[in-house]
Amino acid sequence: MAKIKGDIVIDIEKCKGCSVCIPACPQDVIALSANVNSKGYHFAETVNDACTGCANCAIVCPDAVITVYRKKVE
Repeated sequence: MAKIKGDIVIDIEKCKGCSVCIPACPQDVIALSANVNSKGYHFAETVNDACTGCANCAIVCPDAVITVYRKKVE
């Protein structure tokens, strides 16, 4: 059975920093940035590469700013 490697891309300009995605991630991949976007919000960012591509973060994001990618790893 092939393993799946995941990755997420967050649209930081649309992210409002609600942090709903942070507890939804079982791998603790997401955290709020110390930086702010052009609207003044602390946006979500990835902090490690342990993403499994489960898409929990994208499902709970109220603004749909998270895109999840999955890749088979041999």
